[in-house]
Amino acid sequence: MTHVRRKIVVLSGAGISAESGIQTFRDSDGLWENHRIEDVATPEGWRKDKALVLKFYNDRRALARKVQPNTGHLALAELEKTHDVFIITQNVDDLHERAGSTNVLHLHGSLFESRSTVDPTLIYKMDHDEIKIGDKCERGSQLRPNIVWFNEAVPAMEAAIDIAFDAEAFIVVGTSLNVYPAAGLYTYVQHGVPIYLVDPKNDNNGAKFICVNEAASTGLPKVIKQIHTGFHTEGL
Repeated sequence: MTHVRRKIVVLSGAGISAESGIQTFRDSDGLWENHRIEDVATPEGWRKDKALVLKFYNDRRALARKVQPNTGHLALAELEKTHDVFIITQNVDDLHERAGSTNVLHLHGSLFESRSTVDPTLIYKMDHDEIKIGDKCERGSQLRPNIVWFNEAVPAMEAAIDIAFDAEAFIVVGTSLNVYPAAGLYTYVQHGVPIYLVDPKNDNNGAKFICVNEAASTGLPKVIKQIHTGFHTEGL
């Protein structure tokens, strides 16, 4: 039997990284590593205390370099051998890439990039862990993390919508589907395309998804096994 390569699109969120040891703020009463989100993940927080924001992301970057991809990340990378896999991630770490995935779109930016505060198109790859006060772009402005903060536009959203629209299977993993606009991406998937939801806490998504009530590390291999054997329309 001839194998058919299909376009598999994955929307990943904080849950898959949490299994590698990267804390999610939504599991901590709105705090992210003991900081208020408003203080470290908004333009207002940046204007109020740049040094605090830089230190916060410097610490997150150092931690992200220490952790390793888990079984969920590795399973998605392995899937590229047989299908065309496109990952749209809300995460700012590089665990998908380090696992071996080659088509990764970061909706909310990357810990490992800095950007200009006067020109958002000036983005720089980082090979070190720190951005410091006084580090400037080529136009002379302070560098900031290339992270999409709350109350900022999501520049990659249009590209993500195009990717989702062409999916032949869509997998949602590690996200509560509460953070918009990313949470609405599945609505752009064409009618009849299977949408798998891998989430141990799933309790409110009804018949929209083929639900796998497990963590990413155990649930994704099950979904991928089903994709290899043919798409299904019932829970696993």
